[in-house]
Amino acid sequence: MSGLSFAVVGAASNQAELIYVWTQATPEAKAIIVCLILFSILAWSVMVSKAIQVRRARRLNHYFNEEFRAQKSVLELFDRKLQVEGCPLYEVYQAGCVQLDARLRGPGGERSKQQVTLKNMEHVKRALENVVAQESLKLESGLILLAIAVSGAPFMGLLGTVWGVMSTFAGIAQQGAATMAAMAPGVSAALITTVAGLLVAIPSMFGYNWLVHNLRVFTVNLDNFAQELVSRMETEFLSDE
Repeated sequence: MSGLSFAVVGAASNQAELIYVWTQATPEAKAIIVCLILFSILAWSVMVSKAIQVRRARRLNHYFNEEFRAQKSVLELFDRKLQVEGCPLYEVYQAGCVQLDARLRGPGGERSKQQVTLKNMEHVKRALENVVAQESLKLESGLILLAIAVSGAPFMGLLGTVWGVMSTFAGIAQQGAATMAAMAPGVSAALITTVAGLLVAIPSMFGYNWLVHNLRVFTVNLDNFAQELVSRMETEFLSDE
C-alpha cells in the first residue's frame, strides 16, 4: 500500500506542478503552447492516417502482385475488368493496359491488331511513368505537415522560452529584487514552451522518418513493377520491325 500511496502522491504532485507552471506562464507562452497542441493533434492525425494508408496499400499490392504473376497474358486481368481501388500497383497496371489496348484496337473499336510498333510502346512507357509519379505524390501527400512540425515546433518552443525569460528578467529589474523565489516561477513557466515544442517535434520526427522510408520503398517497387510490365508487354506485343 505504501508504494501505491507514493505513486498517487507523485502523480498528484506532478499534476500540481504543471498547473502551477501554466498559471505562471505569460499570455504569449500560453498562446504558443496552444498552437503547439494544435500542431501535435495535426501531426498525429497525419501519422495515423498515412500509416493506415501505407498498410492498406502494402496489403493490396501483395494481393494484386500475386494475381498479376499468375496470369498467362499481360492483358488477362484487364480483360476481366478487375477493380482494386486504392492499390498503387493496380493503378500503374491499369494505365499501361489502357494505353496498350487503345493501340491494339482498329478503327471499328475491336481489338484487331496483334502487335504494336516501337513508337506506340514509347507512349505506353510515358503513360506508366506519369502514373508512377502521380501515385508517388499521392502517397507523399501530407508529409509536408510533419516536416513543418519537426522543424518548426522546437523553434516555437524556443521563442516562448526566450520571451518568457526576457519577461521574467524585465519584471525582476523593475522590482529590484533578484531572488530565487522571484526568478524561479517565471523561468519554469518559460521553459515549459520548450518542453511542449520537443514533445511535438520528437514523435513527428520518428513518424516522418518511418513514413519517408516506407514511401521510398513503395516508389522503388512501383518503378520496378512498371519496368516489368513494359517488358512483358514488349515480349507479347512489340513488333520486330
